Amino acid sequence: MKPGVRALGIAESYSEQSDRADTDTNTTTTSTLAGAVVRASRVVDGLTFGSCTVGGTDATDAIGSLVSDLEREDVRYVLLGAVAPAWYNVLDLKRIARRVDRPVIAVTFEASDGLESGLRDAFSGEALECRLELYRDLPPRRAVAVNDETVYVRAVGLADDEAAEVVRAFTPEGGRPEPLRVARFAARAGDAYVREGRTRAGTGSGDGN
Repeated sequence: MKPGVRALGIAESYSEQSDRADTDTNTTTTSTLAGAVVRASRVVDGLTFGSCTVGGTDATDAIGSLVSDLEREDVRYVLLGAVAPAWYNVLDLKRIARRVDRPVIAVTFEASDGLESGLRDAFSGEALECRLELYRDLPPRRAVAVNDETVYVRAVGLADDEAAEVVRAFTPEGGRPEPLRVARFAARAGDAYVREGRTRAGTGSGDGN
């Protein structure tokens, strides 16, 4: 792959501390989304931020908006670090791919028996059924060898072997593609910044101006 090819990695972060802050102020808990544009040569070429609801159903639209608002036609691939971020806010990968008009690749990093049991423990009724429908409609999860590690890939908009090659091309070392690695750091920093702002607002601290 040419070194100038770009991918947008999207990761999310929220913490128990921000949960407690939201509970105290009776507001909805949100998770910070971060997007990092990274070239295959490992050069970071842009950052963007958004949010979605923890335990909600808005992550698909939030990610679609994040990509659209970025206005980067030079981004060839969108890489996602989860299929159910922010506590089971299950993604519709096909709808994201249609909206952003480019391939979408979800990469996860642990072997799993699936999310159905966790969904059933956390939800019931219509909330459960809508999440199960989205989850069952996801493309198959396939193991991909990357360097000395194994990751698990779902892809929309390109064949499985092509998706594997994209993941390897953007993973010069270890097992985490560089766009997702950078996005994870950015999401954590963004979440910490938001949490600090909530703490200051909750304590009434300020400079007095």
